[in-house]
Amino acid sequence: FSKELRRMLFGNTFYTFNYEWKKSFFKFRDPFSDLAYSLEAEKGGTRAIQMAVQVHIIKFLLFTKDGDEHSSLQGLHDIGSKKQEKALVTAITDILWMAGQRKGATVCLITNDSYFAESKDYKTDNFTEQLQLFEFLVKEELEKFLTVHIHCFRSEGSHGVILFLYSLLLSRTFQRLREDLDFTTTHLLHLNLGNYMTKQAIINLMLTGRASPHVFNGDQMMDDQTSEQKHGVLTRSDVGYLHWSREEVEQDRLPKVGSMLKTPKYPIWMCNINGTYSVLFGTNMSLLCDWKMEHIFELYFYSGQTTQSKTIHLTIDTHSHHWEGQYKMDEGDPEKKFPSLELTIRTKWEGAAINWNDTVPFF
Repeated sequence: FSKELRRMLFGNTFYTFNYEWKKSFFKFRDPFSDLAYSLEAEKGGTRAIQMAVQVHIIKFLLFTKDGDEHSSLQGLHDIGSKKQEKALVTAITDILWMAGQRKGATVCLITNDSYFAESKDYKTDNFTEQLQLFEFLVKEELEKFLTVHIHCFRSEGSHGVILFLYSLLLSRTFQRLREDLDFTTTHLLHLNLGNYMTKQAIINLMLTGRASPHVFNGDQMMDDQTSEQKHGVLTRSDVGYLHWSREEVEQDRLPKVGSMLKTPKYPIWMCNINGTYSVLFGTNMSLLCDWKMEHIFELYFYSGQTTQSKTIHLTIDTHSHHWEGQYKMDEGDPEKKFPSLELTIRTKWEGAAINWNDTVPFF
């Protein structure tokens, strides 16, 4: 399976992960702090994976933990290291179980034995060859196993992010992955400025359980005479996704995110803003199922960057007609007038006015 993993990730068996990927693991910010709920995200390719796990952590802490009904931002601050660990275990369990179609999952851990030798068509990395697979058919057993072995994903030197990614792909199975992908995406990572970046298919797999390469709803036939299909998102996901890029807007190639991702079951979105991943969330479960809640509401933003010291509080007003007029005058280049985060939010709530509540706008 080592060769299959390489082919699925890199498109060949010769490429291996670079140092940045190998050193990445899941590390929380300080317990009982303003950002106790949040993971420290690396710059570069692993950040997308850490932020996709982050949205599932927030889902657990706000809406599904221990049957708590009262979700609040303060609740995200009052978290000790034990609760952080429990949140990570639950998030990884949920993602792997969903990838395995809720019928099974596989966890990869490193052992001291090597199961594979270098050959003409395979370059060893002294890591993938030492993997041992653990398979589960009952979700509770998967969660128990991860509880015991969670240090394998959150310790320095553990290759935690790569182990999680391997577990994700093996839980999905290579056969299902090949069915999920289409002619536009044959493997899951791409090289950009010397670093391996995750393609959309990995993000969609973590958010929806299916490695579809596109963010629109459903599958789309190509325009020409061929029977080729592009695979989008088939079902409404628990956690969502928003996308904005100044460069893509200028080149008129910004992907249109469909309602399946834009309107998830929980008010939590992974954001891709100018190619950098972050998280936007609300604490009111009714936000996405009661239109009256969408007049004026609160959202919170975590950039994933170590420079951020507190959660950003935004107030969204969707009924600000005065602002809409101002926006229309600036249609030529809205990016010069408005921060990218605001424009990202407006892909979901068109024409909304956004109050940063005394924080200097950034992003």
